[in-house]
Amino acid sequence: MEFVFASSNAGKIREIEDLIGNRFQIKSQQNWGIAPPEETASTFLENALIKARNASSITGLPAIADDSGLCVEALNGLPGVNSANYAGSEEIDARNMSKLLENMKGIENRRAFFICTLIAIRAPSDPAPIAVEGRWYGEIAREPKGNQGFGYDPIFFLGELGCTAAELEIKKKNNLSHRANALKDLIREIDGNYTS
Repeated sequence: MEFVFASSNAGKIREIEDLIGNRFQIKSQQNWGIAPPEETASTFLENALIKARNASSITGLPAIADDSGLCVEALNGLPGVNSANYAGSEEIDARNMSKLLENMKGIENRRAFFICTLIAIRAPSDPAPIAVEGRWYGEIAREPKGNQGFGYDPIFFLGELGCTAAELEIKKKNNLSHRANALKDLIREIDGNYTS
């Protein structure tokens, strides 16, 4: 079975491809030159559905979409659905991290989690999309460390491992992350509900 993956984020695409392996075919919406739709919703679930429906309607293929971000407890869940654009409309990781660290100055409660919502639909009008969620709990570090991964990985500290997500080998991160947890559930649901 072939799906269009409704993302142009190179980091997400690599993670998804590594995790899916050869279970089914997945191609980025970049292959069709699809521009991402405006994400107008206030939840990860609704934004993932917007992206999946857009990619499916343009390609005619079943679609998988991800909406994910970082939620910080002391900031009432921010940056949340605006994680990619936290410091402005351009998706620049260093600026986003810098703004978050600035907003966390003097705050002792550093608890945070990454969240990934994955949606699979058979067609744009699919009334029963598959929706799964994965979370990865940690803390906001005081400064960036590591050069693996992308996004907020250099400031997402994992206490039980004593390092940031950006200090993990990619293979290990792909076994632990919010996206990995969500994708395992999505694959199980697709295997059980979709036929080629």
